[in-house]
Amino acid sequence: MKCRRRQFLQLAACAATLPALSRRAAAQAYPTRPITMIVPIGAGSTGDIVGRVLAERMRASLGQPIIVENVSGAEGRIGTGRAARAMPDGYTIDLGFTSSHVLNGALYSLPYDVMNDFAPISPLGTTPLVFYARNSMAAKDVTELIAWLKANPNRASMGVVASSIRVLSAFLRKETGTQFALVPYRGVAPAIQDLVAGQIDLLIGSPDQLPLMRAGSIKAYAVTRNTRIELAPDIPTFAELGLPALLWLPWYGLFAPRGTPKDTIRKLNAAVVEALADPAVRSRLIDLGLEIFPHEQQTPEALAALQKSDVEKWWPIIKELGIKGP
Repeated sequence: MKCRRRQFLQLAACAATLPALSRRAAAQAYPTRPITMIVPIGAGSTGDIVGRVLAERMRASLGQPIIVENVSGAEGRIGTGRAARAMPDGYTIDLGFTSSHVLNGALYSLPYDVMNDFAPISPLGTTPLVFYARNSMAAKDVTELIAWLKANPNRASMGVVASSIRVLSAFLRKETGTQFALVPYRGVAPAIQDLVAGQIDLLIGSPDQLPLMRAGSIKAYAVTRNTRIELAPDIPTFAELGLPALLWLPWYGLFAPRGTPKDTIRKLNAAVVEALADPAVRSRLIDLGLEIFPHEQQTPEALAALQKSDVEKWWPIIKELGIKGP
């Protein structure tokens, strides 16, 4: 009887270890099939191109294709929510950015937690923003522009194409003591068209629009980083102009659903690091205006720290300004 009981307990113990062994074996074999990268913005956008360039190079490291799936809408909430609900097995990853994984958590009531429902894989890079104006704006610099805005409250308009720009625009009004209207747009292209045509006065955009400045179609007053950008060294920073609080470096990062095995995260991170070291990938991303994070910062821990730092900075500002999602 004791022998039978001992055999039963041994069999039960073995059975209990099978799921763990199975998970470990699966993690070691990963990946064995294609991976889906959810990009929560539309095809052709800067973020979409970043995701596709990265996915193509990661394929070489992982030995499996990465299929980019654009799930746009609701300022990234639809695609990000789908990623949060995905099976945490490493076969769904998520291209995130400051709006989707920081700001939306304060602007909206979400069915997922931007901080706790994702496993960071790696930060990718930042994109400094540029403060543009219509070319016919008389002010020759930010100081003159602020003076004009104060003398003409609510006469100017600024195009808004994303939650990050809405937050930064509201913060700009607070820091400069000015008032101007915010005009929502569904995308960058129509906002730029209206800026060039003089239908709106101001726009905070990416370095992608610098060729229009060089062509004399629009003006550029300042950049939102603490040092000048290489693409336009003549444009001063907000810090130089006495507005250091307007430092803003939107970032891109790669996430997986919470609970994804650590070994799988390590493999995905290694593929990202290898991709970002590839000269062809770096050249393509730099052409998009992306400033790639240094090698030592391309870690899950660095992305988690970056996200936490931005949440701690911007969530109180959003609450103070009373900004809500539309």
